[in-house]
Amino acid sequence: MMETEEVQSSNMERKILEKNHRVYAYLAQGLTSSMRTACIARAISASSTDNYPEETIDNTLDPRDRIRHSASYWSSEGEMDPSIPESLVYKLIANLCVVTEIHVQPFQAYFQFGHPIYSAKAVRFRMGHQMYPMERGGDAANDPAAGFDSLEDQYIWTYTSPEFPMAQENRLQKFKLPEPALCIGGILQIELLGRVQKQEMDGLYYICVSHVQVVGRPLSEAFDVEIHDPSGKFTLKYFHRGYQCQSPVVAPEGLGADTASWMQSDARSIEQIIERFLGAAAEDDSDDDYLPTL
Repeated sequence: MMETEEVQSSNMERKILEKNHRVYAYLAQGLTSSMRTACIARAISASSTDNYPEETIDNTLDPRDRIRHSASYWSSEGEMDPSIPESLVYKLIANLCVVTEIHVQPFQAYFQFGHPIYSAKAVRFRMGHQMYPMERGGDAANDPAAGFDSLEDQYIWTYTSPEFPMAQENRLQKFKLPEPALCIGGILQIELLGRVQKQEMDGLYYICVSHVQVVGRPLSEAFDVEIHDPSGKFTLKYFHRGYQCQSPVVAPEGLGADTASWMQSDARSIEQIIERFLGAAAEDDSDDDYLPTL
């Protein structure tokens, strides 16, 4: 009887390991996909807009410089104080995205005297997730804006880049992060720090942006993330080939369905896993089933 129980336990452990291996293999495959520059799904908000909708943040995602004979760009409101920052917030195409570069092009006002360029002095990037209603309580479930004093309060940032100086030049400026950054939650903020250009007609400082691009590796649709609370706890979900059911990676009762897997963790532990996968991919990106030791 003892021997039979040991055999059953051994078989169960083997099945669990095999199942975990498949999940990590799919994760590795998703992370070794080629980089792409179209990692933004949509624009969410700007800290201010001078003339809406003509100068909306949505214009920064259009590759054209002009639309219907008009310039395409976003413009902040004017300020007397050149130190007042601005910010642009975007939703990425996946809730799990490894980002390597962000590209930003300042706008040159070709229709103004001297063709001034309304760049920022510097840029900084933050990534994270939206603060969901379950984290706020009260009337938040019925009103998404309830309980927020500003747009800034709506997000929890899990990554902040160094500051990068921005040139006052009419070109797509490429800012490469010190190392690939994992965005958990799919929200990217571009902070525009400091103003350099006054508008002659009103004497106020503005920041204007023509185009924004994000270079990165979005994970495949088989993976998603569910944020649980502001502490950083979340569930990494894996949906197996078209199924939408969940079964735990290590729980014996989930072995029968073999439809999906998840693991609950915090941001730092998943970042460590991602870093190892990226390292493995650099050594050998041809073997989809290679798994680093975790």
